[in-house]
Order: sequence, then C-alpha cells, then structure tokens
Amino acid sequence: MPSLPETISITGGLISGTVNKDGDVRIFKGIPFAAPPTGDLRWKAPQPVKPWSGVRSCDAFGASPMQGTPNPFGPWSAEYLIPKEPISEDCLYLNVWTSAKSADKKNTSNRLPVLVWIYGGGFNSGGSGVPIYDGEATAKKGVVFVSINYRVGPFGFFAHPDLTKESGRDASGNYGLMDQIASLQWVKQNIAQFGGDPDNVTIAGQSAGSMSVNCLVASPAARNLFKKAIAESGAGFARPYPKLQQAEETGVKMAQSLGASSLAELRALPAEEILKKAQGRGPIIDGYILPQSIAEIFAANKQNNVALLTGWNQDEGMAFGPPKKADEYRKQIEQQYGPQAQELLQFYPGNTDAEAAASQIHISRDMIFGAQNYTWANIQSKQGNPVYVYRFTRKLPATGEYAHYGAFHTGEVAYAYDNLRFIDRQLRPLEPVDQKLATTMSAYWVNFIKMGNPNGKGLPNWPAYSVDNKRIVSLGSTVTAEPLPDAASLDFLYKQMSKQ
Repeated sequence: MPSLPETISITGGLISGTVNKDGDVRIFKGIPFAAPPTGDLRWKAPQPVKPWSGVRSCDAFGASPMQGTPNPFGPWSAEYLIPKEPISEDCLYLNVWTSAKSADKKNTSNRLPVLVWIYGGGFNSGGSGVPIYDGEATAKKGVVFVSINYRVGPFGFFAHPDLTKESGRDASGNYGLMDQIASLQWVKQNIAQFGGDPDNVTIAGQSAGSMSVNCLVASPAARNLFKKAIAESGAGFARPYPKLQQAEETGVKMAQSLGASSLAELRALPAEEILKKAQGRGPIIDGYILPQSIAEIFAANKQNNVALLTGWNQDEGMAFGPPKKADEYRKQIEQQYGPQAQELLQFYPGNTDAEAAASQIHISRDMIFGAQNYTWANIQSKQGNPVYVYRFTRKLPATGEYAHYGAFHTGEVAYAYDNLRFIDRQLRPLEPVDQKLATTMSAYWVNFIKMGNPNGKGLPNWPAYSVDNKRIVSLGSTVTAEPLPDAASLDFLYKQMSKQ
C-alpha cells in the first residue's frame, strides 16, 4: 500500500481516494478544481473552488461537461466515449493517479513527473471519464497522471459583446481554455501533495485536446505552468480561429435564436435548451488567452518554449458524405486550386474512382491534422526546440464495420497510455503485436514525460526531428525510424491553406 496519507489536504479541504487492485496506485476521481460554472458563473472565467468541511470522498468521476448523449459512431465504440451519465454544467473536476510513496516536502528530488491529459471531441464533446483515458498504467510507470474536464460546446466557447464588457479583460469566449489553465494552476499548487513535481509538468492531448495543447503553448496566460507538450493529431496553424468581433457576431445571433435579450436571460435558460439551439465553435483569437493567431504567435517566437512530441495517424481522414467520383473530384480540385490544381493532383491523384476516394480521405487527414502538426514540428526545429515526430500506422484488427477504419483518429491513444485492456475484443480482436506496440509506445511517452526525450534502454531509436532530416518514427506492427514519406505534399498543402 502506498504510504501517502489516507487523507490529502488540497485547495478547498481534505480528500480521500481509493487504491487499485494491485495496491500500488492511489486514485482520486472527481476532485473539484473550480466552482461549478452554473447560474451566474455560466460564461465566466473559472472561479475559486468553494471550501468544504470534513473529508470529501473522491472515488468517482465528476460529471462530463454539458453535451449530447454519447452514442457509438464511425470507428468510435463505447470505450472511446464518455459514460452516458452524469452529464452536467457542473463539470470542473479532475482526477489523479499516483504511485508516489510519499509527498516528501523536504526531499523534492523524489517527486514524480506529472502528465496532464486533455481530451478531444471537436470542442463540442468529450470528458475525462472515457475508459481509454484511464491513468493507472501510466502511474505504475512512475508518472503522476492527471486528467481534467473543461467546458465544451456553447458553454465552453461563446463570445458576446456583453460578456466582453463584463469580463474586465475586453475578451470573451475561451472558457474551455480558461478551465484548462485553471486546472494547470491547481496542479502547480497541489500536485506535490500527491508526490508530483510541479516543476516537471507535461501537457498532452489528442484531436481538440491536441489543439488545446497548441493553444496553451501559444498562450501567455499559461506561462510557467508546464515544460513539455504532447500533441496527438491537432494544431491550429492554417485556417486561423475566428477573431473576437466575428465570434461576438456569432454570439449575438445565437442569443437571438434563444430569444434572450440580456446576459441575465441567457444565464437563466436551461442548459438543455441552449444545447438544442446553439453550437460552440472552439477557440477564439480573443486578445487575452490568444492575443494573436497561433501562426503569428509562433512566427514571432512568443510562445511558451517546450520540448514537443507530436504526430498523426495514417487513416484519420474524415469522410463527410460519400466520396466524389473521379471526374467530379478532379473538377472540384481544378475549381478550388486553379493554377496549382495539377500539382495537387500529383500528390492526391484521382485517375479512378477508387484513387479519388482515397485521395479525398488523405487530403482531409493532411488538412485537418497532418499539415498542422508537421508545421508545428518544423517551427520547433527552426527555433531550436526539441521535437520528436511519429506516424501511427497500426491498422487495428477489427470485425464488421470497424474493419474499414484502419489506423483511425484516436486509435493511438490506448497504445500510448498502455490501455489496450479497455478495448472491446469482440469488435477488435487484438493480436500479440498490439500489446508489444503498446509497451513500446507507452515507454516512449513515459520517457518523454520524464526527460523530454522518448528514447530509452531496449527501445528502437527515435531520432529527433529536424527540418533538414525530417526523420520520424513509424509506429505500426513494426517500429522503425524513417524519413517522413509525404513531406512534399504537406509543404504544398500548407502553403495553399495559408493563402485561404
């Protein structure tokens, strides 16, 4: 049994947790890191947690943020989704898994490195209670694993002129990002109580979580809260986020659609009604959390300098409707790209219907994910900051409809955090090579969290990426270092996206 005290004193009061079956990891679920963002606190920066008396039992996840009911779709079966309940606006909770033997305040060299996990979900869904986000396996390897909740959808990303005036910062909209920053501030203040090192924090996320990591690295409001970053499939370099005025105009229309003429009326509306009629758009260049676009902040080298581990998946292109036939595909490319169309078609050809269908998926993958994380890696390298790049290529064994998805979006997460035990084996009959890959990937991730370098004894060498060598590691049924195979197409695509 770990010898951390039975009860731990944190901001707000005393808490107790549980212990895993093996007796070597303490688990604390549903720790409040801010006041519930309900009532008058809806669309406000997270406020200090309300103190409690006695010992608060932290043995179950807090509610997932307000969103629709989770139902499996595409490649995402239940283990990739939040629990069906509870779902609530009262959602600002985090979870801690720790194998630390003590919270030795005198000998700080014994403190363990910390990982803060930020979920994806397109900024409209997600939560920390997703099974594949479990922190026990990573905690067993000597990392304090923290997973957090943040507001999503119209509750997390909603700008309005009256909210901007009220804020005292001439900004509104990025409440979800503010929640993430508040959770990092909580970690800075409290994680030593769990045996974690507040000066060795890595932020990590996937999809919208990766885009969040990108925003936090860019944000002056997150300065000195972390040292390293892991960004899996997502960043915001091309096609910038909306500016505050544009987001405010969208917010005014949303308020009108809800029939509300004041902030008081908006805040009095039931959350379910807002969810039915309104949509969140994701991060905003608000002048405060994001003073400029991501590209401008990084071009000026104004971001928080970090070591970076980043990459994307082989088959994570998003299909929006049935693919266009070859003739229609080529015609669309010619209309959209004009004089550059023929060059694009060399990279993403469409001579047959099958080829055109594959190219549409690959363009989607590279626009939404590949070109974004590739660009970040290049900037890191040019500015002299360490960066390691991967491509996840393992096509997960699968049955029925799931066999179509290959190395799908989110597919790498259960490998990186050694959580294959949560995968539904009837849908995905995993093979011995899958556990071998999970063992290798989770070792890489843990080494990076500890030292800023994924390499370690017994692991295939993962070369640091540079703009000169463009070497990555391919994570599949074998793990091999190789030159990035599609650098030319990514360079071309990013240039075209930056013009738009």
